Amino acid sequence: MENFISTVTSVNETLNSFIWGPVMLVAFLAVGLMFTIRTKVFQISHMKYWLDVTFLQLFKNKKVIRTNDKRAISQFQSLCTALAATIGTGNIAGVATAIAAGGPGAVFWMWLSAFLGMMTHYAENTLGIKYRYRNERGDWIGGAMIYIERGLGWKWLAVIFSVFCGLASFGIGNMTQANSIASGLKESFGLDPRITGVVLMILVAMVILGDIKRIARVTEKIVPFMSIFYILGGLIVISANVTRVPYAFQMIFTEAFNFKAAGGGVLGYGIAVAMRKGISRGVFSNEAGLGSSVMVHSASDVKEPVVQGMWGIFEVFADTLVVCTITALTILTSGVYNMDTYLANIANNVVVVSGTALTSQAFSSVIPFGGKFVAVGIMLFAFSTLLGWSYYGERAMEYLLGVKAIRAYKVIFICVIYLGCVASLNLVWDIADTLNGFMAVPNLIAITLLSDEVIAMTREYIAKVKTGKETVNGDEL
Repeated sequence: MENFISTVTSVNETLNSFIWGPVMLVAFLAVGLMFTIRTKVFQISHMKYWLDVTFLQLFKNKKVIRTNDKRAISQFQSLCTALAATIGTGNIAGVATAIAAGGPGAVFWMWLSAFLGMMTHYAENTLGIKYRYRNERGDWIGGAMIYIERGLGWKWLAVIFSVFCGLASFGIGNMTQANSIASGLKESFGLDPRITGVVLMILVAMVILGDIKRIARVTEKIVPFMSIFYILGGLIVISANVTRVPYAFQMIFTEAFNFKAAGGGVLGYGIAVAMRKGISRGVFSNEAGLGSSVMVHSASDVKEPVVQGMWGIFEVFADTLVVCTITALTILTSGVYNMDTYLANIANNVVVVSGTALTSQAFSSVIPFGGKFVAVGIMLFAFSTLLGWSYYGERAMEYLLGVKAIRAYKVIFICVIYLGCVASLNLVWDIADTLNGFMAVPNLIAITLLSDEVIAMTREYIAKVKTGKETVNGDEL
């Protein structure tokens, strides 16, 4: 058994080093850069417009929040469900890990990956709406596997994507999240993981045994609350250390291009490590390029593909450029992070503290119950991720095995939650990380080959807007 585990570990390390290694990270950036250039930097040149069509519409148009389509969800609900899956432990522990293992410069590269990832996600969602269809129950079905099959005609590649997605839903979308919740409750409140497992199974079952509309009704309440809850906590810490904010930004930009670690590091460190940690954590956090959240965006009642693409831009913006930045500034301004010490340890491959612990220390430096605050934040984020990923796995299983497989998948998904709460998951975490990344390979191939369609739809939509033939909300011509 030990030999088997050793072999699996070795194979996974090799695969993981590729999927989150330099070649694939460059691929993530290259695809985002390609769409950025071909859309003439849409995320900046049309920033006022996509904010108005997405976030600001929440205060102007009830149609964005509610839908009359009994087999679809609203645009706001699709955003919340997508954010439920992406805003997770990566925003709290992942950012801290990137800083601890890659230095403050990792934050800059995380920002860059998010900036380019906005247009990658825009392309995914636009294609998702274009190629979606209604299944036998009347539900909208879309996602990377759908535009791979219908756009490229490569069903074999769509099957590969769906297999990776289905497996990842049990790992990164289930066991690892459940383990984070159980660990947090045990460390902060002394709760037995077995009790957590049973309660969590019941809570998740109450939501996912319904349809996407039930999941959406829950996420539209949890996501805004947990995001505001965490952001306000972070702003309290940052405000208490506001004089250190300029220094924090100085560290971020200086270390992003530093070739040598402080404290006697090896020449050539700095930029390489910061880039690898920052870009990988950025992609891991917002999932732009993985093709995962396209499935829930495709369930929206929107009629215009480009509008849902713009919701994708806002999703990445909110996830990484807002929430992840709050975490980074909280850590860098709190005084718990000593740059020279950490960079020296990085150069010598010494791990001082985990990402969760570093974030907890930052919050505790100002908020008396900071550790429990972070623990509750992680639990809320992880619970919402469970809900979002259950839907991704459901869509993947339906694509592979048909509608009849959905009920069995949900039952298995619920049972696996308990295993995640009580088991030791070091290897599972690593394998889940690898499977999550491998979803990107077929997806990036597809959106690159279908890029002409994305650009054509974008130009057509912009032309309609300029001539007044498109409404501001974009869902009625």
